[in-house]
Amino acid sequence: MTTLYDPDGAIDELVGQLAALLPARDRRLATAESCTGGMIAAACTDIPGSSAWFERGYVTYSNEAKQSDLGVAPAMLADHGAVSAPVVAAMTRGVLTAAPGADWAIAVSGVAGPAGGSADKPVGTVFIGWQARGGQPDVVRYRFDGDRRAVRHASVLAALVGLRERVDAG
Repeated sequence: MTTLYDPDGAIDELVGQLAALLPARDRRLATAESCTGGMIAAACTDIPGSSAWFERGYVTYSNEAKQSDLGVAPAMLADHGAVSAPVVAAMTRGVLTAAPGADWAIAVSGVAGPAGGSADKPVGTVFIGWQARGGQPDVVRYRFDGDRRAVRHASVLAALVGLRERVDAG
């Protein structure tokens, strides 16, 4: 896929691009965030007029919140853990169900640190998922370096870059 913008650009720049692109295509976004704690939603709503394209955001930090707010099955959490592709895919589906006015969903779950990592999922492991209404979840596993702040910032940037690429693609 050809990228028509700088993928290493600032979060504000990406949000500005989405603020032009999503309303032009009559699309709205909703988010489900765990390790980023609402940072994607905050970045989106930092600019005036974001209500034209940002529907809502869920901070589902606990497993209980993932279950009650997004309908993630307890068995899925037990089998795969909250930081996993299947759970993030369920989160994207859940946010689109919970936010009927949204056309796109972003979901994020990861190990931002400094503790909580394992051999299989070390600190910096983050799963980000995107889904268009009527489509299937697309989940990518990332491994970001740095401290908690750096991992969370990189997660927000990757989520916004990924959305921009997917909206551009159709």
